[in-house]
Amino acid sequence: MSLASLIGRWAMQPFSHALPPLGDTERAALEAGTVGFEGRLFAGRPDFDVLTAVGPNQLRAREEAFFSNEVPALCRMLDDHAIDQARDLPPEVWRFLREKRFFGMIIPEAFGGLGFGHFAHASVVARIASVNVATAVTVMVPNSLGPAELLLRYGTDAQKDHYLPRLADGRELPCFGLTSPYAGSDAAAIPDRGVLVEREFQGRRTRGFLVDFDKRYITLAPVATVVGLAFHAIDESRPEGQRELGITCALIPVPHEGMEIGRRHRPMDSAFMNGPIRGRQVFVPMDWVIGGEPQVGQGWRMLMECLAAGRAISLPALGSAMQQTALYVSNAYGQIREQFGLPVGKFHAVAGLIAQMSAELYASDAARRFTAAALDAGERPSVASAILKVQLTEAGRRAVNHGMDILGGKGIISGPSNLLGVAYRQAPIAITVEGANILTRALIVFGQGAVRCHPHVLDEMAAVQAKDETALGQALIAHGKHVAVNLWHSLFGAPVLGDPPEALAAEARLIARMSAKYALTADLAMGLLGGKLKRMELLSARLGDVLAHLYLASACVWRYRVDAAPELLPFAQAAIRLQLDEAGKILRDLYANLPTPGRRLLGALVLRRTAHLAPLRDVQLMALAELLRTRPDVVARLVPDLAEPGPGGLRDLMQAMALGAQLGDETAALNKVLRRTRSLDEAARSATDPALALAYLQAADKVIQVDDFEGPAREPEAADLSRAPAVQPAPSGPPPSARPPERTIPPRVPAT
Repeated sequence: MSLASLIGRWAMQPFSHALPPLGDTERAALEAGTVGFEGRLFAGRPDFDVLTAVGPNQLRAREEAFFSNEVPALCRMLDDHAIDQARDLPPEVWRFLREKRFFGMIIPEAFGGLGFGHFAHASVVARIASVNVATAVTVMVPNSLGPAELLLRYGTDAQKDHYLPRLADGRELPCFGLTSPYAGSDAAAIPDRGVLVEREFQGRRTRGFLVDFDKRYITLAPVATVVGLAFHAIDESRPEGQRELGITCALIPVPHEGMEIGRRHRPMDSAFMNGPIRGRQVFVPMDWVIGGEPQVGQGWRMLMECLAAGRAISLPALGSAMQQTALYVSNAYGQIREQFGLPVGKFHAVAGLIAQMSAELYASDAARRFTAAALDAGERPSVASAILKVQLTEAGRRAVNHGMDILGGKGIISGPSNLLGVAYRQAPIAITVEGANILTRALIVFGQGAVRCHPHVLDEMAAVQAKDETALGQALIAHGKHVAVNLWHSLFGAPVLGDPPEALAAEARLIARMSAKYALTADLAMGLLGGKLKRMELLSARLGDVLAHLYLASACVWRYRVDAAPELLPFAQAAIRLQLDEAGKILRDLYANLPTPGRRLLGALVLRRTAHLAPLRDVQLMALAELLRTRPDVVARLVPDLAEPGPGGLRDLMQAMALGAQLGDETAALNKVLRRTRSLDEAARSATDPALALAYLQAADKVIQVDDFEGPAREPEAADLSRAPAVQPAPSGPPPSARPPERTIPPRVPAT
């Protein structure tokens, strides 16, 4: 008997008990997608040649033309405040989105769509979101997980031929109903049921499902003309125990008998359409099942396979757009707004925050672009997609929070000139949808990564399931060698594989070393805790976070090479250092919380030689802030998706910055004169170009001002301050909550 067989025989029983049991839905989620560079990080072997073999992001001619024409035209139509107040997009915007086929970006040209790649799709969403999030969400949903993508991958030819051209040109507007009141994050537990029946439908006997469902949080539902629906299919004619056919996806036209649709939710009072869908005894013919009868029961697999890529596109694009807008606004406002005789951006507390925002943005956008390039190359990295969804939406929220701190009172006064208020209110939405971040961190990133990305765990699980002792022994021997190598690299230094950019050689060594320490830590945690680790979500979340920070740091190396932008080197270095510093802190916390004896000794050994992974020093942050203040070209490279909006505070800020750039250093002298005279005209006359100076001062003043509105009506005698104000009578009529929500259905484009 071979050594592998002996080891396998000895280990089979304890491993059978230690490995957590997997249900069908968990298995479908774990097996969805592919493994990218995150797998090399999990193994402790980041190869920088493999990293940089992923080519740069490229736009085709048609995509470039769309970016140069349709996208800027749309953004100039968007007034963030007006849309927010109207709680809907203007009719002309709905019409433009249809006519220019924004809803058909992922649909191939053969079906009348734009046929864009993943990077182009994500960049369109980011540019729109930099101006108005509600419009970006409206564009993003038809191009994300939903009817179009499901039809492209699994639909019958008849379904594709009917729906895809109509979805591409906006004649049909889709939504997808998955979430129910009793199954949110645990989406596989939806209680919605469809019983297989045969009944009269459109003049003939038809097999199908009689479905009862209750869905909520469904974006575009109030205006949708076709509903994608997920439900559990049941065949009651089968023996007990075989009746569950599995989750099934179908398309239902609007209106349809038994389905209630049209009411509206108000997610953080946002303007995009979102609402519930309910159905009682809704008949769904078999022809409406996506893919027809062969795909009955395959819905969960479909959704997981689509989500493996989809998480990396739309929501990360929203997060990146929020970061870009917040950085631009904070940096620009910090130059225009003065207090104590200085631009507020020169105060170290503000400058350090702006510098940190820029370093975080460099890393976030690097990861987003790197993953988009991998997707365009045919990969479907499910773990990387989950990493991006969590990290970029959280980074977007942090950036907006920092921006609000810097804006001060300017940031909290609502109105047309507000710069970040709407984004601040909407930031939690991206955190919540497509898998709440708290769940994704705790269960998915490491839970899926430990199986898919680890070089040996999947082989071990397969061997245990097959009761193959030899295969288990072979996998364990390979696993033991893997642990020994990572232990050596953790203690004495890891080699740098491949050829990273020379300017980032030191950072590449740190990534390699931290990757080895992470791989060893992951093996120790799994070995010491076994299946219990699945339930110890604080620990598994930390393990997932370290992998995420390593992924973002590695993406910075890729971005610096493909960008060929030496002026961004300080930001690349700072971004990598910030990510590795976070990874180190999390690892220290993890070892402090391992529920095993000797955790301090383990931590001291594994985390040896990480003392120099210190956060950026103040002088480095100030250097970044100075670059942002004095190099508009650097800012433009960091915020490439920032679009010119319609009227409002952001456009006013852009105009003030453009005029200030023409004046150059003369703005400081102008502000000194203005502090003495308090007259824009008099201050402008002191400049070499008074007309330009006056235009700048007026634009800067417009940026500094905030909005005010008409107050409540006052009785004439109320002007007498010696009298108490009259008590206003309570309004008559029902409260606002008793009124039905508005429903605005955009006009349909006539069929051609």
